[in-house]
Parts: sequence; structure tokens; C-alpha cells
Amino acid sequence: MTQPRFQGIVPPMVTPLLTYDELDRSGTERLLEHLIEGGVSGVFILGTTGEAQCLSYRLRRELIELVTNVVAGRVSVLVGITDTAFAESVSLANHAASCGADALVLTTPYYFPVGQTELLGYTRRLVEKLSLPLMLYNMPSLTKVWFEIETLKQLAEDSRIVGVKDSSGDLEYYGRLTELKKLRPDWSILMGPEANLIESMQLGGDGGVHGGANIFPSLFVKCYNAWQQGDETKAREYEKQITALQAIYDIGKYGSRFIKAVKSGLGILEICSDHMAEPFNHFLEPERLKVAEILKTISTP
Repeated sequence: MTQPRFQGIVPPMVTPLLTYDELDRSGTERLLEHLIEGGVSGVFILGTTGEAQCLSYRLRRELIELVTNVVAGRVSVLVGITDTAFAESVSLANHAASCGADALVLTTPYYFPVGQTELLGYTRRLVEKLSLPLMLYNMPSLTKVWFEIETLKQLAEDSRIVGVKDSSGDLEYYGRLTELKKLRPDWSILMGPEANLIESMQLGGDGGVHGGANIFPSLFVKCYNAWQQGDETKAREYEKQITALQAIYDIGKYGSRFIKAVKSGLGILEICSDHMAEPFNHFLEPERLKVAEILKTISTP
């Protein structure tokens, strides 16, 4: 069976909220239309930027249903199933499959760091229970565990695993990931940190999963397309705007500021609510004004 390939810009979608357990449904619909109009090739829900670990299982299921219904096959829908409980990952995966999602995304289990032997066995046992393709997600800064290259070489033997999204920010590791295509030419290797988009493609990557693409999807899509078409000059021009956008992540002082900044930007553009999931607070007016000033400087294509 030929598995799907995922490439281009696949934003890690924020989860628009009205309260800690109430989805901003109209905001979610506006955000999806904003992303699709911007030319993205897919959306990744219930990841880090989507605050998945803070959401109830009921809300996660509601979000999957809403997103798959609104997208209706226009772009790919990837659903994060990471959880500390194996059974909950399986349950969420089954729900995503029943709703018509295209693939699942799994980072390493968190809280109690898992060893590579345990991680290998865990991933294999989980894949056995899934009916959708699975993309692995390397996020060591938050889970404290890497998908090490030797582990990935063994997981590459399973055709149901279709690639890796890497948010480590380590370009040497990323380069080793792209070398895994010698084993699995069909694998998709996607970059997390948005400032590394062009460098990742130089290393053989297939695209990016960038939080800033929630705000300016067409900017990231045009950068990706320009590079793919061999127009480095234009790609670098778009990259300058992407780099300028990074200033919003310097606002605030807590680790959650990256998500707060993206949600604040979407609120300023009146696309969706900037409410954060518990235990986080959204940016207050002083921080929001700083985000607004930065957004004004971005020249969107």
C-alpha cells in the first residue's frame, strides 16, 4: 500500500478557545479558511502549538470533528495523539480515523523519560493498533526524550510510519534525519523552527510545520514555493519577513510565550480568540500592543 507523503507548509494549528473547556468554533472555522486560502498543504492539530496536553479528551474529539468537517478534504489533516496513557492515544487515533483524518502524529511519551529500547517497543505496539499512517515528532525540549537516529532506523522498517517532524532546532540531527531517506525514500522530513525553513530544505527536507504560519500562511507558502522553484533571491526575501516575525516570540518571559504570541496575533487580526488553555494566561494589553506593532512591519505577499 502506498502511504501518503506530506510536504510544503503544514501549520501546527492553535486551538481557538472561549474558556478552558469551550472551543471557539466560529474562530476555528475562520482560522481554517485563513490557512487554506493562504495555500497550506495541510494542518496539524493537537500538537504543541495546539496546547493538546492541556485540553480535555472531550474537547480534543470535538476539535477533530470540527476540523475534518470544515476542511472536507481540501488539505491534509494530521492529528496529534501524544498522551501519557497508551489507551488514550489509541482511542484518539480511532476517533481521528472515524472522522476522516489523513494521518496521526506522535511525539515521545513525557513526564517519566522513556529509554530508547522502551520507546522502540512502545511505538511498534502503538502502530499495530492504528489504522492511519503515523508521523513521528521529535520534541526533546518538552518531552526530554529524543527519537534517536538508531531508533528511527529500526522504525523505518515499518511502512505505516511515514516520516518525522523535528522541532529540536539541531540542524546536524536534521541532516541525519534526511539521510534516512536512503532507507525510506517515501518518508517526509519536516522542520519545526520556522527560521530554519530554507536551511532544512537545503538539507533535503520536505517543508515546515511553523507556528507563525497560523498568522501569515501565504508568507511561508511563498517562501517554500520560491525555493522549490529555484528562485533563491525571492525565497530569501520572504525569509527576511519570516525572520522579522520572530520578534513576537521575544515578548513575554515564560515558555508558553511562543503560543501566546501566535494566539495574540490571530486575535489582533480578528481571526479567533486568543484565550489560552489552563494554566496559561493570554498576553495582556502591553504585550498585545507589542505584537501588533511587529505585525505592522511584516510585508505579506
